[in-house]
Amino acid sequence: MEQSLRSARVATFVYFVLCGTTMGTWVVNIPAVEDRVDISHATLGGLLVLLGLGAFTGMQAAGRLTDRLGARVVVPATGVLCGATLVLPGLARDPWTLAAALVLFGFGNGCLDASMNAHAVHVEKAYGRPVMSAFHATFSVGGVIAALVGAGVAAAGLSPVAGMAAVGALTVVVALGWTRALLETVASPAPGDEVPEAKRAVGGRIWVLSGLALLVMLCEGAANDWSALHLKDVLDAPASVAAFAYGTFAATMTIGRLLADRVAARFGSMAVLRHGAVTAAVGITVVALAPWVWAAFVGWALFGLGLSGCVPQLFSAAGHADPAAAGANVSRVAGLGYVGMLAGPAVIGWLTHLVALNHTFVLLTLMCAVTAVAAGVLRPAPDRARETAPSNR
Repeated sequence: MEQSLRSARVATFVYFVLCGTTMGTWVVNIPAVEDRVDISHATLGGLLVLLGLGAFTGMQAAGRLTDRLGARVVVPATGVLCGATLVLPGLARDPWTLAAALVLFGFGNGCLDASMNAHAVHVEKAYGRPVMSAFHATFSVGGVIAALVGAGVAAAGLSPVAGMAAVGALTVVVALGWTRALLETVASPAPGDEVPEAKRAVGGRIWVLSGLALLVMLCEGAANDWSALHLKDVLDAPASVAAFAYGTFAATMTIGRLLADRVAARFGSMAVLRHGAVTAAVGITVVALAPWVWAAFVGWALFGLGLSGCVPQLFSAAGHADPAAAGANVSRVAGLGYVGMLAGPAVIGWLTHLVALNHTFVLLTLMCAVTAVAAGVLRPAPDRARETAPSNR
């Protein structure tokens, strides 16, 4: 049993890497696809909304299917779908075919995202201690792999389509190869799950978790698109220096996720969310007020470190709220969080028409403060704490 559980954990790491690699492969090839289809930045921005819509829809569908059919069936299937659709944007020749390709790829990636997170919840429950944050760290590793592959493809003089096709094919093979290592996760309803009052309580909690995921991931999305521009436009840093702003944010976020499970095991997930949100609020406030480049780097580092453990705690809490509906609940939280991730850059961009870029970050400070205040939602209900939440041993 211990060996099978360890294998299931390794398999979960593999699927998180696959998900991060496929999405990262699309991201590094965006300029090439834009040139191939011959569209403007504005048109591309509108088409990316379709990718988000496809991902959101896929999350909702896969979450419910995972609860009904089990992760051993759904996770590999969605991995295959994600890998098979990766090459489609590279093959598009006009805005219409690119739109269809992005919807399909977004759907496949969203399906894999929701199903693998649902499986991660079951692995964490079986371990009896927090392990979710490390899974999310390996998603970032997938992005690094995608960047290295993209650079290698370019250096070899191969077409972007060839690189996307190769990554997609490898994703299909690996997704199928790890099927047997996954847990059987079809759960029977726990006592009290059929009581309407209990269902309403769980449903209300899931909506609160979803709202917090939206706030946290909106902050992440804003950092992804505006960190480098902040150093360049506000602090007049050279482009070569400004690029390290996002690198600093991403690095501390990855490091934080590798450490967050140990912190959660010792102090609890509520402490990780609350203190993480406070740290992120301090960090982004430093960024907003920083008169020097080095101070901005410190702020972005604190912002990434603070946010790093927040989303995994929210996903974990959603999955443990009702084991029989872990997939549906995780997909709801992930879906609304994904909306925040997409909305973050747009919200900050709109605010720049009213105030300076660094002043718009005050909104992110407020969002982090709200998250810190609401972190008590992660305190498990007394009657279900023992059976739904991982222990802190």
